[in-house]
Amino acid sequence: MLVEKCQNIITEYLTIQDRLYDSEVTSNIKELTKVNRQLNRDKKLYDLSLQYLAAYNENAEAKQILESESDQDMIDLAKSQLSESAQKLVSIEEDLTEEMLPKDPNDDKDCFVEIRPAAGGDEAGLFGAALFKCYCLYADQMGWKYEIMDQQLSDIGGVKLIIMKIGWDRVYSRMKFESGVHRVQRIPETESQGRVHTSTVTVAIMPEVEEVDFQINPNEVEMDTYAASSAGGQNANKNQTGVRLRHLPSGLIVTIGDSKSQLHNKDKAWTVLRSRLYQIENQKTQDAEKAARGAQIGTGERSEKIKTYNYPQDRITDHRIKQSWSNLPTILLGNIGPLIDACIIAAQKGVLGTGDND
Repeated sequence: MLVEKCQNIITEYLTIQDRLYDSEVTSNIKELTKVNRQLNRDKKLYDLSLQYLAAYNENAEAKQILESESDQDMIDLAKSQLSESAQKLVSIEEDLTEEMLPKDPNDDKDCFVEIRPAAGGDEAGLFGAALFKCYCLYADQMGWKYEIMDQQLSDIGGVKLIIMKIGWDRVYSRMKFESGVHRVQRIPETESQGRVHTSTVTVAIMPEVEEVDFQINPNEVEMDTYAASSAGGQNANKNQTGVRLRHLPSGLIVTIGDSKSQLHNKDKAWTVLRSRLYQIENQKTQDAEKAARGAQIGTGERSEKIKTYNYPQDRITDHRIKQSWSNLPTILLGNIGPLIDACIIAAQKGVLGTGDND
C-alpha cells in the first residue's frame, strides 16, 4: 500500500537525518559527505511522501464527516474537501511513482563532456566544434557553469579534442543522454560538386567523481610534463606546464595542457582520470579502457549512431527513441532541451534504445 511505503520513506529519511548529529559521522568527512548526498537525493521523495499522507488524511477525514454529519453546511464542506483531496492524491501519486523509479546514483553529479571527431576527417572536426558550441549555449540556458579542461583545435577551427566540465544541479542526469556517436550528413564548405558527406563525432559524458567516492593508488600512476601548445598547435610557452598521467593497470592516458599553471593542469588531469576509471569500474568490463569506452561511445563508424543530423532534410533524428525534430540550425544553437526531455521520458518508461545501424 502506498501509504505504508510513504511512512517507511519518511521514517528512513529521518533516521538518516539523525546521523548528522552522530559524532562518528561529523568527524569523518567521507561519511558526512555520503549522508548529505543521500539526504539531498531523497529530499524530493520525502517531501512527496509527506504531501501524500497529508492528502490521504484529509480524504479520510472528509469521508468520516460525510458518514457521521447531518449538518448540510458541514456535508457540503466535506464534499468539497473530499474532491480536492482526491485530486491531490492522484497528482501526488503520479509524482511519487516517477520518483520511486530506480535512480542512476550519478545523476546528482557534475560531468565531463569529451568530444572527438571520428570518421570524416576535417568535416568531423568542424561538426565537433558545432556540438561544443551547442552544449555551451545549452549550459547557458540552464544556468549551468562550465569550463574547458583541455582543447586541441585544427588550423581551420575544427575539434581534435575538447574536454569540458559542466557543473550545477543534476547536470549528469540530463547530459548523459548525449553520450554516443553523433552522425552528420551535410555538404562541406570545401565540397565543390555539392555532394553530401557523412561524418561522425563521438561524445563521452562522464560523471565527476570526488576522491571520497573513488580513490586511485598513486603508485599505479606515472606522471610526466611537457610544453603545452596553443589551439593552433604552436608552442604556448617553454615551461613544462602540460601534464600527462598514465594509469599503469589499465593503460589509460590523460593529457591536460589547457592552463598555464602546471599545478592546475595536474589537478584537472587527476579529476578526469578518476572519472574515467570510475566509469570503467561501473561498467564492469573485461578490457577496462577499450570495452568501457567502446560501450559508451562506440567505435565511431558511420553505421553506429545515437543521432543523425541531416542538413539537406533539416532534421535531427534520435535513433534510440525513433523520433525526429526539424529546424536543425536553431536546435544547434543550444535548444536541445526538448530532445533530452524525450529521452528522459523514454528512459522512465523503460523504452530508451541504444541506437540503430540503419
